Amino acid sequence: MRVVAPSFPRISNHNDLDPLRLHPEVDFRFLGPNQAKPPADLVVLPGSKNVAADLAWLRAQGWDTYLRRHLRYGGKVVGLCGGFQMLGRALHDPAGVEGSPGSVAGLELLDCETTLEAEKQLRNVSGRLALEGSPAMTGYEIHVGTTRGPALERPAVHLDDRRVDGAISADGQLLATYCHGVFDRPAALAALLAWAGAEGIAAVDLDARREADIERLADAVEAALDRDALARLIPIR
Repeated sequence: MRVVAPSFPRISNHNDLDPLRLHPEVDFRFLGPNQAKPPADLVVLPGSKNVAADLAWLRAQGWDTYLRRHLRYGGKVVGLCGGFQMLGRALHDPAGVEGSPGSVAGLELLDCETTLEAEKQLRNVSGRLALEGSPAMTGYEIHVGTTRGPALERPAVHLDDRRVDGAISADGQLLATYCHGVFDRPAALAALLAWAGAEGIAAVDLDARREADIERLADAVEAALDRDALARLIPIR
């Protein structure tokens, strides 16, 4: 499974993509400035600390053309938080929250628009993805701005507090959400990879993988560290 993501100059919450980076059946790559963009099954647009500026960078790097070609050939796209906002028709910043007041055109891949607001929205969330099997997900929102438009009539997430979030395009090729951590739960990750075209993908518990990595690091430190020498250097009072 080939997955790529642009490494925005102002990328935020990049650990959202750790489950993809660590998955044994996923070839995941962050792509920086002037790097060639290979064919992929899935493109993920991550969060951004300044959406308008990173959107300008995206265009300067040719990602807008790449994304349209990617979609023409049947690829899938996930937009997370700022990446969600980029996929819409426009981004409005009347109060100058992220720079000079004004509006910029989005990628125009989803029929919605975002208006940035000074007050940040911050909450923990849980719910179910609007994908086959309705897998459970947990995560959090941390963003400025409200997104509105017809695209939101097909939500990506049904939250437990009866709200809905994000959008899935009518052709089923784009999924956008404000929820960070959407890849973290094994069932949700497997469902998202299946939606993107993976066949027979295994559910992988990344929390267990992280714990195993920490234990392996601790064992290596214990084996290499001279604790008696360390004790002599640290006075006991």
